[in-house]
Amino acid sequence: MLNMAVLLSGSGRTLDNFHERIAAGTLAARIQVVVSNVGSALGLKKARDYGYPAFHAVGSPATNAILQDFDIDIICLAGYLRLYDPPPELARSVINIHPSLIPSFCGDGYYGSRVHRAVKERGCTVSGCTVHFADELYDQGPIILQKSVNLEYEDSTDEIAAKVFAAECEAFPEAINRVGQKGVDFFWRRVQR
Repeated sequence: MLNMAVLLSGSGRTLDNFHERIAAGTLAARIQVVVSNVGSALGLKKARDYGYPAFHAVGSPATNAILQDFDIDIICLAGYLRLYDPPPELARSVINIHPSLIPSFCGDGYYGSRVHRAVKERGCTVSGCTVHFADELYDQGPIILQKSVNLEYEDSTDEIAAKVFAAECEAFPEAINRVGQKGVDFFWRRVQR
């Protein structure tokens, strides 16, 4: 069972998903701590309501100072809208979810509704999400898992976002379970970098 730190910037919808799946026994992990770079983030309130230690910290050094007090195997970026520089011992243990099928619509500036708008503007008939390890470049780390969703020509940006988020709710816990089963190094070894 993996010990997780969850980093977030907003409403905590992914935290909700993790909490529910841990309670249901379908996510083999324990949330040790939640950190947000936004002091007013709803996700921080939710974390405290769930009983998790929850902190506001701006920047990687401040975040890492908090994490050093907890037993952490992986760090999950759950809507964390900053490039994160982890402590050296966890450099290969940061997991992110991106709302497209990488390598499409990814990289600096592609996040949230910007991704779905770009997908809509391009006329894509398929989108999805990618769970991957994060490194010093946006959306470049080894892919753990991808899930696709079919799009209709008439789908609005909001409808695309809803379809992709439903896929994210399945993909992120499944990816964490895979990392728990196979180990972090498996995924870094399987890609050509």
